[in-house]
Amino acid sequence: MLLSMTGYGQAHRETDSYTATVELKSLNSKTLDFTLRLPRFLQAHELEIRNTIAKALLRGKVNLTIDFARPAAVRASATLNKEALIATFHELQAVASSLGLPTSEATLLAALRLPGVIPSTSEARDAEPAAEEVAWPELQPLLAEALAAMQQFRQDEGHTLSTEILGYVATIRQQLAAVEQHDPARIEHVRQRLAAHLSELTSHEQFNATRFEQEVLYYIEKLDIAEEKVRLAAHLAYFEQSVHQPDEAVGKKLGFLAQEIGREINTIGSKANDATVQHLVVGMKEELEKIKEQLNNIL
Repeated sequence: MLLSMTGYGQAHRETDSYTATVELKSLNSKTLDFTLRLPRFLQAHELEIRNTIAKALLRGKVNLTIDFARPAAVRASATLNKEALIATFHELQAVASSLGLPTSEATLLAALRLPGVIPSTSEARDAEPAAEEVAWPELQPLLAEALAAMQQFRQDEGHTLSTEILGYVATIRQQLAAVEQHDPARIEHVRQRLAAHLSELTSHEQFNATRFEQEVLYYIEKLDIAEEKVRLAAHLAYFEQSVHQPDEAVGKKLGFLAQEIGREINTIGSKANDATVQHLVVGMKEELEKIKEQLNNIL
């Protein structure tokens, strides 16, 4: 069954010490194209993450985002220097006592404002490696879960695309059957035209029977579309068979088959020299264009 290149998958985990979200998006692309957005402590694992995605997704424009955050309470406990706060508070108490001043909550607030008690933004960022306490193997199952969700999304979309594409193939097959049904009438019409010209040409004094026979054979062969009809039917059958194959990536093969189908349709239209067949050929071309448009999204 076909797989769509368009997909979406997400995995989320929330614990007392952190929250992590892995989000995957993919769009159409002839090759595998990555855009990764990772926390700093995971950047060392970028190559491993890329290889994991490449093995699973094969093709497409893939966007991966891994968000990692700690709750405010955890961040506060990680950044507040309790020892410095207590020492500073006691020093302020001693100064206030020596000056005969009372101590209150204002003393604690004053201690919190002093350097070293609460690190600055740059200092906190430098101390952030506390996030590295979460090792990659602990977060790795989230990537696997997001990939599984995306694969399921691709399968569901691929099933829908398969139904649409096979419907277009069935329409081309119906139009080919209409060409087959009309072909005897077309051949008879050609025969009548040849017969009408035959009496006129044979009565001409410069008539060359051998040359005439060669021209007639060439003309009949040029108008014969029997081989093209057989090949087109075979291509359509193989196309349907390929859609149902268990292979994960058949998009390129189906693209090549669509080209062969288009070649036979064009040849039928050019050789038939018949208005009814031409109309049916236009209809087949319309359905084939719909198929090609959908194949752009097939893995």
